[in-house]
Formats: sequence, structure tokens, C-alpha cells
Amino acid sequence: MTKAMFRADHVGSLLRPAPIIAARAACTTGADLRAVEDAAIPDLIALQEAVGLGVVTDGEARRSFWHYDYMDMLDGLDIVDTGSDALGFKGATITKVPQITGPLSFPADHPMLDHFRFLAAHTKVTPKISIPGPSAVHFRVTPDNIHYAPYRDPDAFMAAIAACYRDAVAGFYAAGCRYLQLDDIFFAYLADEKQREIRRSMGQDPDWLIDRYAWMLEEAIKDRPTDMTIGMHMCRGNFRSTFVATGGYDAAADAIFNRTSVDVYFMEYDTDRAGGLEPLALLPKGSKRVLPGFITTKTPELEDMEMLKRRFDEASRYVPMEQLGIAPQCGFASTEEGNAITEDDQRRKLDLVVRLAEELWDDA
Repeated sequence: MTKAMFRADHVGSLLRPAPIIAARAACTTGADLRAVEDAAIPDLIALQEAVGLGVVTDGEARRSFWHYDYMDMLDGLDIVDTGSDALGFKGATITKVPQITGPLSFPADHPMLDHFRFLAAHTKVTPKISIPGPSAVHFRVTPDNIHYAPYRDPDAFMAAIAACYRDAVAGFYAAGCRYLQLDDIFFAYLADEKQREIRRSMGQDPDWLIDRYAWMLEEAIKDRPTDMTIGMHMCRGNFRSTFVATGGYDAAADAIFNRTSVDVYFMEYDTDRAGGLEPLALLPKGSKRVLPGFITTKTPELEDMEMLKRRFDEASRYVPMEQLGIAPQCGFASTEEGNAITEDDQRRKLDLVVRLAEELWDDA
């Protein structure tokens, strides 16, 4: 059985269509909101197909936030509004936080299973769904927000997260998903000294977290069927084109490349904030693939094709070209507000991804 592997791909989220924005602004909910989403999402799929992508998502159009929607749909976890800033984005106040209220589990009727089924029914290419990775639950749930006593033991909490995600992987596979992306961005956050100091203030060693996050991820995916592709996305924050963290992949590269069986790595590389390409040398030779995000979703300017080719010349010093591909550095709308770009900017960026792949690889 073969895995779904693409030279041209994207992280997943797209600018929300105007009808969805309007419906939410009008406080439309339930079946009425689903009807609006169901009508708009096929157009998002058609956009991706039209530019030539062989893999498509639903644009995360049913979500308000890239991770909180999924997490709030788990048993034992609730998203609550604390009234004070929780995430630290520049120029933004986000006051919602997750709390653990009971045993953590992935419900058999998790709504995103149906989100995937709808996507698969409306495309003739490969459907992919992205969900927050295991690290997202641990990183966002601070120790003071764990209200279920057994999980105050850090090892017990991490084991529960891993088990929850093992069930999620199995659940999506049963729903027909053969390409699942886990947004495990906090490996990259833990390169930022500010973020590292915050974790230390909670009594958590940042390097120990990187090690345990790799363990959680591998526990979740290690038993998947051989025809299921697992992607992993890392970035340093994305809200209305702003960010939170800065730092390279040096501290995390060995853990993510050599202690997990992830197939495809989506790695932010659009600015100096992501550090150098040298950590890519730790990618083992073989079938694993890195998609360095040299194309940004945060600004509208279209990258120069020759500049991008030079970036790949540099990347190929560390990773063979046959183990590389291209995707933008992040989603276009990690939250429903979207980045500071237009729908035309978005289309041109996706088109550039496909054209660049076609120029660099014969199998694109």
C-alpha cells in the first residue's frame, strides 16, 4: 500500500468565504450555520483543485480557531473564557483557554469526522484534514487549568493525551482518512527563550517537554495502517499575520525527525525567525519528506520564483531534493479572522506552490 505524498501541498486553512463570515457575524448557529458552510466549502475545494493541487482540505472553514474547536470537542476538555489575555499575540487579546474537567478521550462522534467525510465526498483528489497535535493539548492546558486530579501527575496527563490521539488517528482512518496532518507547532515555540522561560516558571523543563512531545506524537501514530500518511506542521504563531515565537529548529530536529515516524514535515521558513536550514541535515535518508515554507501566508507580496529556487539549492545541501517539496509556511487563516491578505493573494500563493513544484520535480 502506498502513502499519499505530494511535492506541492499546503498547511490547511484558507480565508473564510464571505457567506460564512456573514453568518457568524449574525450569530447563526447549528443546522443553519452548517447549511451555509456546506454551500461554501465546495468552492474552497474547487479553488485548490483549479490551481492544480493534488491534495485538498476544507480550509478549516467550520472552525473559529485552528486548535480550540477540535479540543473543545474532546471529552474531558472545555474551552472557557477567562477574561484575560492568554496567548500573547501582538495587537490581539485572546481570552479563551482550555481546562481539563475529567478523563480525556476522543469521542466516537467527534464532529470533525463528519467534516472530513463531507470533504472526501466533494473532491476527486486526495482529501486531507489537519487537527492540532498532541503537544497542543499539553502546551495550552497550563497546570492551574487541570481540574481532574489524576492528571496533575505530568506522566499520567501525557499518557492520557497520547491515548486520546491514538483513538483519534484510528477514528479518522475508519472515516476514510488516509492523510492526516497534526499541527504540533509547540516544538518550534520551545526554541524561543521567552517561551522556554514561561515553561520553567510552571516547573517544566523545555527540553524535557520536547522529548515528551515526541513521545506523545509517536505513541499516537505508531500503530496506524501502512497506507496512512501523517503530516506534521510547525510554526511560531499565526493570528491576523502576527506571531508569538522566534527561534530555529535546532533543539527539536532530532526529536521530530528521528524519534517519530511522521512522513511529511511542514516547516515554517519564510523569515529569519525560523533560524537556519542546518537542522534539516538530521532528517534520516529514506522516504520522509520536508516541505520548507519559503512562501509566506502572512503578507500579500508574491515571492520571486528564482529566489525560491535558490532557497531550494541551499536546502539541498542538507536534504536530497527527492526528500523535499513545497508548501506555504502556515495556513492562510489559522483563525476565522484570517491573515492580512486577499482571496486573490491566497490564490496566487497556492498557484505559485504548484508552479514551483512543477519546475523543481519531475514527479510533481
